[in-house]
Amino acid sequence: MILLRHIPFLRAVFLHSVTAFGGPQGHYGMMIKTFVHQRHDVNEQELMDYNSFCQLLPGASSTQVLTLIGYKRGGVPLAVLTLLIWILPACILMSIFSFLLYFIDSKTWGMDLFKFIQPMAVGFLAYASTKSFKLAVNNPITKGIFIASSIVTYLLFKSPWIFPVLIVLGGFVTNLSDKRIPQKGEPPKKIKWGNIWTFAIIFFIAGLFSELARKNDWPHRSAYNLFENMYRFGSLVFGGGQVLIPMMYEQFVERPKSPQVQRKNFDKKQNVIQINREDFYIGAGIVRAIPGPVFSVASFTGGLALKNKGLSWQIAGCFIGMIAIFLPSALLVLFFFPIWHNLHKYVAVYRALEGINAAVVGIMVASTFYMMKDISLNGFKTISGLNIGVIISTWLLLSFTRLPSPVIVLICLLLGCIV
Repeated sequence: MILLRHIPFLRAVFLHSVTAFGGPQGHYGMMIKTFVHQRHDVNEQELMDYNSFCQLLPGASSTQVLTLIGYKRGGVPLAVLTLLIWILPACILMSIFSFLLYFIDSKTWGMDLFKFIQPMAVGFLAYASTKSFKLAVNNPITKGIFIASSIVTYLLFKSPWIFPVLIVLGGFVTNLSDKRIPQKGEPPKKIKWGNIWTFAIIFFIAGLFSELARKNDWPHRSAYNLFENMYRFGSLVFGGGQVLIPMMYEQFVERPKSPQVQRKNFDKKQNVIQINREDFYIGAGIVRAIPGPVFSVASFTGGLALKNKGLSWQIAGCFIGMIAIFLPSALLVLFFFPIWHNLHKYVAVYRALEGINAAVVGIMVASTFYMMKDISLNGFKTISGLNIGVIISTWLLLSFTRLPSPVIVLICLLLGCIV
């Protein structure tokens, strides 16, 4: 009976999962529209705090934010259900594509249908930026942090370390003032240490079994190696999918060709995991054209990693990739969030939040302009005019109408088919 009252929320999560294009930046704009303004599951300040907190953690940030919305509504059980409903559609699609790989034309697949999805995602991000700006940037200190973080992020966008560094510096700067003190609020949440112990134990065991499988040439060595690789990525990647994909490329495409790896494995019957470069590029392209988390590319690469072992092992590879890549994100966010919540009661952290939120808004604005670099906006071409129109129209529809986010996505998909 307790679960029944959450069915409308879970239905909204599912609709979000099948319409959330544009990566974590676009996802955040859709969350504001769906879970703040339409459903009121959280308010704007709470969502901004969740987003700022998740930017400090490794893993899939938009997945972690959505998991926290579920956690707020119904604790750990609902958080887990929210996570599964969010990741499953994208992971299932990417798993299917790993089987249909040789029927896909990497140059033309889906280009017409999805041609206006990127400008739409920029419109969502612009909407999220304007809403967050009004909330977080409201005094000289936060304005300075916002301007500095916008400029630095734009210049160093491809450096994953820049996001946590800017957030920490923003929190430090606002602590130089002693004017603000925390208000009394909710009682501190109890910290469950089991999550962090589970995370650490799995990390250790995965690494141990992966190395034992390599040294002893176990028959199904690649499955152990795959789990360890994906779990490590999910534990250490800052910067989202834009950082994950290059790391996967190095691990599965380039690293197996290195002389050092070949020397360590020359006498083994079981080969190191290796994925064809063209196949990897196809998966990296497709994952950006479907809704849901970019981390779902792990299901695709997991399937390719074990495809030579037969159908059942390829299915297992897709499943291993999905579980291993998202499990660290869930364990970390559900462990550290109660600590973060408790720290809100301390003056230093309360003041730091002001600078952290301003830095995150700066990152969002810089991301908006950075994403626009890859869209045709210049010249008197029809496609350029339409792209500009899609960006502006998306922002206007989100800002001044009650039109649901999935409807806007559908309009842009239909526009891609017609034009």
